[in-house]
Amino acid sequence: MQVQGSIALVTGANGGIGQYYIQGLQAAGATRIYAGARNPDSLKEIAATDPDRIIPISLDITDEASVKAASEAYSDVNLLINNAGVGFNQRLVPDINFDKVRSEIEVNYLGMVQMCLAFAPVLKANGGGVIVNMLTILAKVNFPLNASYCASKAAALLATQGLRAELASQKTLVVGVMPGTVDTGMSKDFPPPKVAPEEVVRAALQAVIDDVEDVYPGEQAQAMQAQILQNPKAVEKWMAGILAS
Repeated sequence: MQVQGSIALVTGANGGIGQYYIQGLQAAGATRIYAGARNPDSLKEIAATDPDRIIPISLDITDEASVKAASEAYSDVNLLINNAGVGFNQRLVPDINFDKVRSEIEVNYLGMVQMCLAFAPVLKANGGGVIVNMLTILAKVNFPLNASYCASKAAALLATQGLRAELASQKTLVVGVMPGTVDTGMSKDFPPPKVAPEEVVRAALQAVIDDVEDVYPGEQAQAMQAQILQNPKAVEKWMAGILAS
């Protein structure tokens, strides 16, 4: 599939990597970009840069009625980018707050799955299309300083694999994007190295063009993936050792 000429919907478009996805889609020649946020007024500034193509929409991915309404209203979508996410940087034992855990699960896992299921028939009707799920390399190994977030993303990764298998027959490509630490507000308290959000978006959109299912933007993610493939237990122990440092 080509990004040029596509009709895209981006969740979580008003924060983190979302606005970079909008800019990346603009540069790649997307015909229309539905920019989803709970408060679409937060997107007025970026929409004003290209009002003919960028359309702010009200969308709460944790609300079934909101998701259903979006799938009915924007039935021309052929590129769904599940970017919305939340993380609270909490450890499991000393910090656990189950309200925050539920929020991470509801947004990062259940909300993502809900969007995929609602838009799967839309994509099928439009020739198959592509789903891009924003994950993290930490979906493959737990970082104990952000343990509940990692768990929610691990669930999202396995759901991505399941959805990929289920939707293959309708020719829908499901891309899992697994960067390391991205230079956004969510990671402001973490030390470098951090991958630029623009690089993440470039890699994700190139995966759409190249029909690549799993993409690891940035040197950090690529190195960790290689280490996980070679010795996953060693990576787990290395991550656990961070608690003692």
